[in-house]
Amino acid sequence: MQLYRRENYLKKIRGFFHADDIIKVITGVRRCGKSCLMLTIAEELSESGIPDENIIYIDLDQRGYRGIKNPEQLEKLIETKGTAEGKKYLFIDEIQNVSGFEEILNGFRTEGNWSIFITGSNSYLLSGEIATKLTGRYLEFELFPLSFEEYELMKSFYDIPIDPLPNNEMNQFILEGGFPRALFLSSPADKRTYVRGVIQEIFHKDIKKRVKIKNPQTFEQIQNFIINNFGATISIRSLWGALRHNGVTVSQATVAKYIRVLTEAKIIYECSRFDMKSKKSLNGEKKYYLADLSFYFANNTDNRINYGPVLENLTYIYARAHDYSVSIGKIGTLECDFILRDQLMQYAYVQVAYTIFASRQTEDREYRPLENIKDNFPKYVATMDPLPQKRNGIIHINLIEFMKNGNLFTNI
Repeated sequence: MQLYRRENYLKKIRGFFHADDIIKVITGVRRCGKSCLMLTIAEELSESGIPDENIIYIDLDQRGYRGIKNPEQLEKLIETKGTAEGKKYLFIDEIQNVSGFEEILNGFRTEGNWSIFITGSNSYLLSGEIATKLTGRYLEFELFPLSFEEYELMKSFYDIPIDPLPNNEMNQFILEGGFPRALFLSSPADKRTYVRGVIQEIFHKDIKKRVKIKNPQTFEQIQNFIINNFGATISIRSLWGALRHNGVTVSQATVAKYIRVLTEAKIIYECSRFDMKSKKSLNGEKKYYLADLSFYFANNTDNRINYGPVLENLTYIYARAHDYSVSIGKIGTLECDFILRDQLMQYAYVQVAYTIFASRQTEDREYRPLENIKDNFPKYVATMDPLPQKRNGIIHINLIEFMKNGNLFTNI
């Protein structure tokens, strides 16, 4: 089957296709499309004229390679396949299956003439071990599940029907999520079964093998609590108290550890709060957003959409996928949903809501935090309203149109 090419990520990596001094590490939640991204890179290299014998693709989860477990076996395999003259392009999927792989890859990197790409378990690839053993000579490219724009483009690419009403299509995307494989499942029940399977796979393959989970039931309760309260302000202490109230005996240190495990596995993302007056990060309370909204809807039978946290989650993941740093802004007693910073250190402020047209009070509630920010960086209110307006220099944008076409720093 022809592969859909995710241009938002390919354009970030193209400048390093031929770099033999840097190992390219592709991370992301399990089943978000890391293997397919590597395959499309290999396709582009082949189309650019690189001989096929110089492109080496090894999937260590594939039949025939599952017996490769130690560095000596990996080194022999690479040497056997890498006999062509000139620069070789090495792709290894599920690299964590080989203990001690770092020294082998670092050896090929220092040898030169090898451009290396790897994917693997996030709980390992994001640990301090890889940074130490690869001596800092790697770049991480983080992949997320499909954005709304990619969801529609991929549907079009594979001739899957798209609802002509944008809001209906957005609702469908919210409910079924952005895991590429789920796109090809026609039944909503099958899609949810698939996502529940992804969650279990993450636990058994990415978490359980790397971290000692003394009480899996408590871990699952903490995981479900955060998934069911995504977008809410949570502290370690408040979560610990909620668990104790429900009869769960657990220490605050264990709660903190399990939250860290969930973030390392990229099931959730932590968003810190920032005090606009003191210009300091606020400790304690944070918000957690899901790598994909299907994690929530797969575990809950209720299809009703609470647009407040849902649209926040979509905006957060969209911003991260487009390389923005994201935090929550506190302005006195008010809160700005997101402070975004791009790689050029440009800032933007964003409020997210379903609509501002329900009442004057609703409009004031969304605009007031931005009106209290006394600098000249761009400020936005993002909603599902079809007819955007302006107020006091604050730009009102349609969230669907923005996610399909927008850039906060060129959209003025």
